[in-house]
Amino acid sequence: MTIVIHPELWETPKGHFQQRVVAYVLDLKRGGGLQPHRHQRAQLLAVTSGSIAVTAEGSTFVAPPERAVWVPANTVHETRHLTSTRLQTLYVSADAAPELSRRTTVLQVGPLMRELMNVIVARPRLHDEGGADGRLVSVLLDQLSTAAALPLNLPMPKSHELLSIAADLLEAPTRAPSLSELAHATRRSPRTLERQFKSETGLSLRSFRRQAKLLRSLELLSSDMSVSAVSDQLGFGEPSAFIAMFRAAFGVTPGRYLT
Repeated sequence: MTIVIHPELWETPKGHFQQRVVAYVLDLKRGGGLQPHRHQRAQLLAVTSGSIAVTAEGSTFVAPPERAVWVPANTVHETRHLTSTRLQTLYVSADAAPELSRRTTVLQVGPLMRELMNVIVARPRLHDEGGADGRLVSVLLDQLSTAAALPLNLPMPKSHELLSIAADLLEAPTRAPSLSELAHATRRSPRTLERQFKSETGLSLRSFRRQAKLLRSLELLSSDMSVSAVSDQLGFGEPSAFIAMFRAAFGVTPGRYLT
């Protein structure tokens, strides 16, 4: 299905808007991103293709297609584009829906929410709040308030050196150096590196890498790659090992997760 996007929505929104929701559509290149920043409005970053990582409140949140990262107003965050990505971004005024979460989280984008967003991005930003468009926005905000929160985040280290290691593991979990190689590069013993990493994240390097692989698997599955191909690409060996780990993390098999 072709999604119609109003031409002005490709441009960065500027100035003050009376509308409760202001939309912005972006096509992003792999490897890009934005340094830490904040917005006066809350932000919903809904992925229609590709995947993004948003770091905020001490964790990195990963969203593949049909998922969105919710960032509350005035929350410092930074973004990285794990692949070439299309985003439908909504800036939501602070008083539009006070019941919405005040913590950064990943939300499920259900069929109704997706269709509502597709309609909104086809409209001009200065839509009529008192007319049909305003009623659509009200339904969308209601959907946001009841959207399921998903455990698609990883706690990140606080120190710069370990944060760099974690970012590399998240971006390329299968190409990551071994513990001994990382220890040598950071001039630490393997035991010291492991202890410091776990102290800052609550996870061992092995557990962090495993979770990074699971998050990357969501992106690959959403691109219609088969379960066996994803398992092979991420180095799980037999698909049964990948399926078991996926089910333990997300409660369903890979084949059912994106349906």
